[in-house]
Amino acid sequence: MSASYPLYAASRPVTPNTDLEVRAKFSGDLLARVPLADDGLIDEAIGAASAAADELAALPAWRRRAALEHCIDRFEETRDELAQTLCLEAGKPIGDAEGEVQRLIETFRDAADLSVRSTGETMALDSSARGEGRRAMWKRVPIGPCSFIAPFNFPLNLVAHKVAPAIAAGCPFVLKPASLTPIGALQIGAILAECELPEGSFSILPCRRDGAQRFTTDERLKLLSFTGSDEVGWALKSRAGKKRVVLELGGNAASVVCADWDLDDAVKRNVIGAFYQSGQSCIGVQRLFVETVRYDAFRSAFVARAAALRAGDPLNRATTIGPMISEAEAERLHGWIEDAVARGARVLCGGGRDGALLEATVLENVPHDCDLWRREAFGPVALLEPFEDYDAVLREVNDSDFGLQAGVFTDSIARMHAAWDRLEVGGVVIGDVPSWRVDPMPYGGVKDSGLGREGARFAMEDMTELRLLIVRDRP
Repeated sequence: MSASYPLYAASRPVTPNTDLEVRAKFSGDLLARVPLADDGLIDEAIGAASAAADELAALPAWRRRAALEHCIDRFEETRDELAQTLCLEAGKPIGDAEGEVQRLIETFRDAADLSVRSTGETMALDSSARGEGRRAMWKRVPIGPCSFIAPFNFPLNLVAHKVAPAIAAGCPFVLKPASLTPIGALQIGAILAECELPEGSFSILPCRRDGAQRFTTDERLKLLSFTGSDEVGWALKSRAGKKRVVLELGGNAASVVCADWDLDDAVKRNVIGAFYQSGQSCIGVQRLFVETVRYDAFRSAFVARAAALRAGDPLNRATTIGPMISEAEAERLHGWIEDAVARGARVLCGGGRDGALLEATVLENVPHDCDLWRREAFGPVALLEPFEDYDAVLREVNDSDFGLQAGVFTDSIARMHAAWDRLEVGGVVIGDVPSWRVDPMPYGGVKDSGLGREGARFAMEDMTELRLLIVRDRP
């Protein structure tokens, strides 16, 4: 790793200062210093994106694909470096970090494929007498400069879900990476700077939260795409003005295990779903409902597997649970656990904390009105509860402010359809955990979990407008 990294303003590397320290989340060691953009530099970057909009929109599709394919080649070449950076700056276990680099590549590949497949339709207008002698067609055109704000938990892939579709659609952008994990985005920026894109097509600008108002309020920006907490996301939407807004926010995901599903498989998949990424995923399994007839056997096997997970140095391949993003976050979640226990919950395994490291923790009998049940845990915690009535458990899943994804382990077609019809979520996963995701799929939520969908095809729909053409036949 380098000791310092530039930011990227109007497609060029710039180092106005080295004010932001980036530290390893496990050791606390200083990794690098990166610049912080001030209001003036952000204003210049937005101006450059606005100036580049027409040229980028007119760029032939094959050239946009070539830029994306160049990025894919370079990501492949630097795969190990990207994974190590991710492991250090985010505290992500190395196996999870390598998986995220693969997803980065796949997301850019999906966008590259879509960049040359922009489609429209022709329409007959003679369904009405007024339409006789006229025909219509429509196409998609870039919406214009976009604003992206990315989170800390997937510093490569969730940046890719914004950046790659923007290039494919022909939209210039300004990106604010998370201040806790900016290096991965800047590494992407270094590769983008090698591409033959119009000057001003992109800017990657670490900045403090209080210095990022222009990302939300500047009227030159036509779309805001934010991934992060629900409190921040909805506050940004209220200030975004006339621009289109896409929000991918928090979750409190539920997994339902029915008696007709293989017990061992359900245990294995839910341990992964609850504790991968050290639990710092908005679709991680938080509430886990198990049909009563299988509850005792499931609990024993699940707790045994969770207790065997190793917490420690994320560079060690034996580590499953790395540090949370900060000691403050670990303290917050540990406090929620202690509060739930004081109110009658029972810790089945884990519960200990050492700095930012929180053990894989499983509880039962958690009161439904405490923070640990109602809010997004965003850490290595799973809550077990038995159920007898399937209709009632679907109502329990819906009894949440969030609605991102849900998992249902069942062989029953009737139960599958009931879940799909009635669960108030953006996605229902049958036979697997809510944490399962392949990047091209339409991913997003309802209620406090957000607006709009990610996945390159669906992001490109948000980043484009329909433009209609009507042609009247010559009399």
